[in-house]
Amino acid sequence: MSTAFSSAKFSTQPFLLNPTSAASHESPLLFAKPTSQFLGSTRKLRLSSSSKLNLSRRSGTVVAVSDVVKQKKSKSTPSLLITKEEGLELYEDMVLGRAFEDMCAQMYYRGKMFGFVHLYNGQEAVSTGFIKLLKQQDSVVSTYRDHVHALSKGVPARAVMSELFGKTTGCCRGQGGSMHMFSREHNLLGGFAFIGEGIPVATGAAFTSKYKREVLKEADCDHVTLAFFGDGTCNNGQFFECLNMAALWKLPIVFVVENNLWAIGMSHLRATSDPQIYKKGPAFGMPGIHVDGMDVLKVRQVAKEAIGRARRGEGPTLVECETYRFRGHSLADPDELRDPAEKAHYAARDPITALKKYLIENNLAGEAELKAIDKKIDEVVEDAVEFADDSPVPPRSQLLENVFADPKGFGIGPDGRYRCEDPKFTEGTAHV
Repeated sequence: MSTAFSSAKFSTQPFLLNPTSAASHESPLLFAKPTSQFLGSTRKLRLSSSSKLNLSRRSGTVVAVSDVVKQKKSKSTPSLLITKEEGLELYEDMVLGRAFEDMCAQMYYRGKMFGFVHLYNGQEAVSTGFIKLLKQQDSVVSTYRDHVHALSKGVPARAVMSELFGKTTGCCRGQGGSMHMFSREHNLLGGFAFIGEGIPVATGAAFTSKYKREVLKEADCDHVTLAFFGDGTCNNGQFFECLNMAALWKLPIVFVVENNLWAIGMSHLRATSDPQIYKKGPAFGMPGIHVDGMDVLKVRQVAKEAIGRARRGEGPTLVECETYRFRGHSLADPDELRDPAEKAHYAARDPITALKKYLIENNLAGEAELKAIDKKIDEVVEDAVEFADDSPVPPRSQLLENVFADPKGFGIGPDGRYRCEDPKFTEGTAHV
């Protein structure tokens, strides 16, 4: 499908990334405009007559993310978008995400997991395309659909599966569960159950990076934050407030919209006055980009430029990745509201199948190599399940930990023992 990085959607002149340059004062704000409707839609999007907006009230001009590299390559002999090593890394990460989530479905229905479990099947190109470009020190803030983000950031499959099983060996010692993955070691700042609540956290993390560099003079602090959220979040106040602050302070953050076209059972087209989310970026003075979220190479290309801008101190970017989830909203969702034809359309555009085809057709990998990766991932996932199943459950004494800033204020009695260890604890706590 067309993306915001398709050369036909941009003017032939190079895009200016520095709004303070002399030329930028003369050029109007630009952003890409897709020529086709959203693939999952039943009606065409309302498009503006021009892709140019004149923001004369601004002292400078904000321009869409650069496509200069791609334009230069198009004039010469076409070259591959990735190396063999990069391709195999992308493939392995995407296969891990898919196999892990498929196993989660099995374990959920076997009663090994509890509560709501939201799977990421179909959206792997977004997580892999962005997160595999990060440094260890860079931060990721996720949503309730966070298992694969954690895996892409480097959290071991054992730790993620154990967390889903509610075991002490989980990345949150079994206290977070499916929707609250967290790893300080890997700078995964959490999954968040309520939509939009992770965006302020991500904005704060980006502010921390800027503060360390500019105030504390830590010259090597070029850390970037990725904030992942869905299309349903983009009508919430926190989204708009944080876009404003990030643009105002030129924070090193990329806002990644995983637009899977459905907010639980509500179609994105029915819930949003202007379904083109990426347009909200230029409204706040930052580039807004729409990309095919079912193509990991296109996502990676956009992500590389957006992350690079943030790392260079050029400010935030809003990236709308149009993707699709292959399962219901959660494993408790029978998924009866979406049109079967729509689901079949996106299933035929499976991002893993597309990458596999690209690798083979461009002689970057053979069938045997990819099958070896598939086998390796199956073993990793099986090991994660066995490890989680054999791990111990948290003791009752852990129940009130990480609840109160001062655990002695409630959780620990005068004798120094946790109140929950008292046999009478479950009889009622009003008198305690």
